[in-house]
Amino acid sequence: MVILTLNCGSSSAKYQLYDWDAKDVLAVGVVEKVTVGGSFITHKIKGKEEITISHDCPTHVKAVDFIIKTLTDKETGCISDMSVIGAVGHRVVHGGDKFTKSVIVDDAAMAAFNEMKDMSPLHNPANIMGIEAAKKVLPKVPHCAVMDTAWHQTMPPESFLYPVPYEWYEKYSVRRYGFHGTSFLYTAKRAAALLGKDPFKTNLIICHLGNGASVNAVKDGCSFDTSMGITPLEGLVMGTRSGDVDPALPFYIMRKTGMDAAEIESALNKKSGLLGITGEFTDRRDIQKAKLGGDKKALLAQDMEAHRVKKYIGAYQAVLGRVDALVFTAGVGEFAFFIREKILNGLEGIGVVYDPKKNEMSHTRNTETIISKPESKIPVYIIPTDEELVMTEDAYALMAGTYDVHTRFTYSFQSRDYVNKGRAEGLKGELEKHPEMKEIIAVPK
Repeated sequence: MVILTLNCGSSSAKYQLYDWDAKDVLAVGVVEKVTVGGSFITHKIKGKEEITISHDCPTHVKAVDFIIKTLTDKETGCISDMSVIGAVGHRVVHGGDKFTKSVIVDDAAMAAFNEMKDMSPLHNPANIMGIEAAKKVLPKVPHCAVMDTAWHQTMPPESFLYPVPYEWYEKYSVRRYGFHGTSFLYTAKRAAALLGKDPFKTNLIICHLGNGASVNAVKDGCSFDTSMGITPLEGLVMGTRSGDVDPALPFYIMRKTGMDAAEIESALNKKSGLLGITGEFTDRRDIQKAKLGGDKKALLAQDMEAHRVKKYIGAYQAVLGRVDALVFTAGVGEFAFFIREKILNGLEGIGVVYDPKKNEMSHTRNTETIISKPESKIPVYIIPTDEELVMTEDAYALMAGTYDVHTRFTYSFQSRDYVNKGRAEGLKGELEKHPEMKEIIAVPK
């Protein structure tokens, strides 16, 4: 049986096709510039070169339809027809406090996702469009929703409540929800496997660093605190999001400029963060290049980003007490050694001692690495995330009736012997070119 996973953004539709019986990825790709014109698909089938095809996708329905046609086409595809797809897993960013685990999508679930639109205006509308589009194209298979917020429903009240009038929580569900939960679930389980520990006796600090970024304090294998809040705006300095600011700042700017609430919300979500400081960049590679060229604002942006992450690491070390490992994941966390370097410098006081050479060598999505020195009290791992696998396993288990909340459900990747076939194959090629990488590969204890 084959399972399709979809992650629809406002102008994109990412997908993965997974052969459940062979436990292997058949195809991955993304349709970009959906609804905005000039759309195209970047598509890769196992064992073949990546291809790019231009195709107009004015709606998400057209984008999903294009994905299906690409997957079933005689030249570009890897399946004969849609009948082999047994289930579809969808990423939903905000599920509020209504969901503690993934669910099969029904009318009640869709109503709940719509209720959360105000709390995640950049994500939930696109996620909903993706689900609706996929159900039109694949109406006869179960559709499953995997919520980023579900993982964080184990947080205690002292972590998730804001010190505002309590009736706001009672009437309007004002609280911290947290995001990137699917990534945190995967990396937390993998970190426990690498440490050789019971996942529910493991304390971790996980830094999911990408265009959107957050830090998660994991206590006894469950989310205990996280940097994002009621929306994905709170917390770290991100690509275009401000992260933490004085709550009075928007009112001050409104008085000074005459901007209204919608304009302020847009500025904090789309024109702030690294873009706001540099004036032009969100990609850390561009910022690094500009910094090396003497751009002072690029240097400032890097310093601000690292400083904010470092503060959260220190805070979460304090609330956890014992930290079994510090983990980096997601695009920036996995590849931007220069950002990791800035974050890790000076953490010796809390028991983190990293190896600069190993840190610079770690630049891969094909294996888990360890970049700390042997004397480091807290090991530092880089664990490439795999949100699609979590979505796939949840979708299959929901369809089979075996699924439950993660504290009562075992994933394949929790095993110390787990191997991602596609990544293992990719690693072979990397090691042929860079044999020195062998010394940083993390081996389960």
